[in-house]
Amino acid sequence: MSKPIVAVVGRPNVGKSTLFNRIIGKRLSIVDDTPGVTRDRIYGDAEWLGHKMMLVDTGGIEPKTDDIILANMRAQAQLAIDMASVIVFVTDLRTGVTAADMDIAAMLQKSGKPIVLCVNKCDKVGEPPVEIYEFYNLGLGEPIGVSSVHGHGTGDLLDAVLAGLSEEELNTEEDEDVINVAVIGKPNAGKSSLINSVAGETRSIVSDIAGTTRDAIDTLIENKYGKFNFIDTAGLRRKSKVDDKIEKYSVIRAEMAVDRADVCVIMIDGVEGFTEQDSKVAGLALENGKACIIAVNKWDAVEKDGTTMDSYRKKLMVDFSFMPYAPIVFISAKTGQRVERLFELIKYVNEQNTMRISTGMLNDILADATARVQPPSDKGKRLKIYYMTQASTKPPTFVCFCNKAELFHFSYQRYLENQIRSTFGLEGTPVRFVIRERGDK
Repeated sequence: MSKPIVAVVGRPNVGKSTLFNRIIGKRLSIVDDTPGVTRDRIYGDAEWLGHKMMLVDTGGIEPKTDDIILANMRAQAQLAIDMASVIVFVTDLRTGVTAADMDIAAMLQKSGKPIVLCVNKCDKVGEPPVEIYEFYNLGLGEPIGVSSVHGHGTGDLLDAVLAGLSEEELNTEEDEDVINVAVIGKPNAGKSSLINSVAGETRSIVSDIAGTTRDAIDTLIENKYGKFNFIDTAGLRRKSKVDDKIEKYSVIRAEMAVDRADVCVIMIDGVEGFTEQDSKVAGLALENGKACIIAVNKWDAVEKDGTTMDSYRKKLMVDFSFMPYAPIVFISAKTGQRVERLFELIKYVNEQNTMRISTGMLNDILADATARVQPPSDKGKRLKIYYMTQASTKPPTFVCFCNKAELFHFSYQRYLENQIRSTFGLEGTPVRFVIRERGDK
């Protein structure tokens, strides 16, 4: 990642996520009074005094714990600390310095990184509260009083963060060539395993417990195919199954991840096969006009003979009949089988999604198509299509000017779409048509 990384760490429930959301200016991290809501590392872009940085919110550190998920959260926080240029250690004014704070301070001092000590919940404006002086005992220098709920003190905090960054880190440029990829699917389809496999490090907590990933996490990968930013999303469950308040946010988060993405990889559990939920997940990508790839995971665990893949592909083409353009790839996140092919496809469908076709070429196709199959007519009035032009990309959107919009039947739209696809490919991307009557504003 080109931007300097700032890790926000501390024990559970000191207000790390509220502070994180306050600095990046949007609700990206789930905020709830339940300790342990943030489990993985979450990334957000922040800017202060013209300098851009990447902020990482981590799960609360419990220095001594036997709980598997808590231990995993601690490992995730450790990874964030290792990657960070500056660490913001968040403590809580109301509870004062605890034994856990002491342990975390000792752990952070070993990292040798610049540490900014933030004392949260200083909600009164004016003189610093007397209790703040106790935090000098942590041996991390001057504590900065902040109220993440009201936002005061965050400016001083960010000034201290910038002071900890090197000259080189302060003057980094952002990369425009990165393709954002959202990995979506139902819980336990292997989304996190795929991201860990392509990243070559444990980015997401992988566990057989469905619903382990609750937030969308970003992983930047650069290889011979280009630069990719993978967004791992929490699995989308059926609405009726979502009762936990935190899960509800996670569904919204997955929708936000799709919104941010250029390409969606729809992950299907190869052993379980297609389910109704998979079509819901795919529908989300379709509605947002995203380029899509259907990835059948766990292919190593499927019993196969010579025709398994063909018959599976045919069945999927029926199941995904609403997105016939999406290429299908059979992969195994565990063994790395065909993961390279997945990168090729991501790059290819992204190019298709951003393709521009000249108006001249479009009208040549239109003339040819209308000569082959006459436009529909109704009560003696025939549809006339005057011309067609491409209005935008992501997805490719075509505007057709005609004499009467109600004559432009859906089936004729699909016929035109097929003609455009047969000439230009547009594989993996939906295509949209806007019908305008002549004289329409």
